[in-house]
Amino acid sequence: QLQFVESGGGLVQPGGSLRLSCAASGFTLDHYDHYNIGWFRQAPGKEREGVSCISSSDGTTYYADSVKGRFTISRDNAKNTVYLQMNSLRPEDTAVYYCAAKLGPWSCSLLYKWYDYWGQGTQVTVSS
Repeated sequence: QLQFVESGGGLVQPGGSLRLSCAASGFTLDHYDHYNIGWFRQAPGKEREGVSCISSSDGTTYYADSVKGRFTISRDNAKNTVYLQMNSLRPEDTAVYYCAAKLGPWSCSLLYKWYDYWGQGTQVTVSS
């Protein structure tokens, strides 16, 4: 069974950094590099928001305006893992962060409805 598991969340002070990981398992005929991977977040009382994504086709990346210049997405296909490096964290970055996946040779999307597979989420809290 295909699974995506997030890790790396926690409590950090404003201005600090965290690195989230999205590890996948359970592949059969396809491979991790065939999947577009997105990172999303959801704060209490708010809609799920696209943060960043990385495409399967050519590794193109996209970022929400709110995180540009602070967050960096990358992938290590040998480890079946995508990372989200988060620097200069702000209290408004506090949320549950989810990774999502969609199989196919396309450019990724920051629209959560586009994705087929989801992890369970990891909590990120930015507070002094």
